[in-house]
Amino acid sequence: MKPINPVRHGKNPAAAKPGLHPRNRHQGRYDFPALIRKCPALAPFVAINIHGDESVDFASPAAVRALNRALLSLHYGISVWDIPPRYLCPPVPGRADYLHYLADLLAGSNGGVIPRGKSVRALDIGVGANCIYPLLGHAEYGWSFIGSDIDPVALNCAEGIVQANALSRGIDFRWQESAAAIFKGVVQESDFFDLTLCNPPFHASLAEAREGSERKWRNLGKEDDRKKSPALNFGGHDAELWCEGGEEGFLRRMISESAGMAQHCFWFTTLVSKASSLPAIHEELKKVRALNVKTIKMSQGQKQSRIVAWTFFDDNRIRSWRQGQEKNGNGKH
Repeated sequence: MKPINPVRHGKNPAAAKPGLHPRNRHQGRYDFPALIRKCPALAPFVAINIHGDESVDFASPAAVRALNRALLSLHYGISVWDIPPRYLCPPVPGRADYLHYLADLLAGSNGGVIPRGKSVRALDIGVGANCIYPLLGHAEYGWSFIGSDIDPVALNCAEGIVQANALSRGIDFRWQESAAAIFKGVVQESDFFDLTLCNPPFHASLAEAREGSERKWRNLGKEDDRKKSPALNFGGHDAELWCEGGEEGFLRRMISESAGMAQHCFWFTTLVSKASSLPAIHEELKKVRALNVKTIKMSQGQKQSRIVAWTFFDDNRIRSWRQGQEKNGNGKH
């Protein structure tokens, strides 16, 4: 087994991942022997790193896709998974963390019991070609998902993954026709969602997105490889990486629009990558008079992130929601 290219500054992505949610399946190092037994195609990408551990080259899109495919197969029963070139290839442990914290959020209004099963409905804004949140959320908690996106290619790919894994009864998709809208045109009059989730684009322009990619290449010590290939480990199509106004602008629009959907969803949530976006987010939430706002810190190794969640439900609506969970067998035992 040949050594892989070292990661700069002594970082070891395969090492223990401190800060993950207690229910996250990906504590500690990846079990590469088990992953390879499940997905033999991963084997050529695994080598010994400078720390003496088995790992993959996280600057290689092909290696990261192979690792994701193996993780999804071994831990979540997803036997078929792939994405087109240049589309976002998400880190599975971090995406799973978001879902576990959302489960805790629902449990907090349900007597400490996590609601499970298809009666719990979630809306994934910007589901992407990878379809990662519906796949993980359905596998972990049995929740039903609607995934929306403005990119028909991404939706077609996500739908193909779902059909190949016989999950169409639990996961469906809707095309967002307007790049200016988030919930409008997707949420129908008869819809009710227990929660929404989103991993928003965080760059404000294509130039800023490219600079972010350049910085990642430098941090990985892969400047020469960057010249050979424009892709970067977890990748990302333009619409997945940037939008007008960046993360802050996108989330201001999301919050403003959520006020008009107040009776269609219990908890609206989003990831927030930049701490500098929080003041504007909380300002907008005050403006729309959200009744309850939570900021949940997340930490995966050296990466710091957070979830912002808000609801327009008063105590009576929350009580009614809880009674509905009890009827569905998700009440306190």
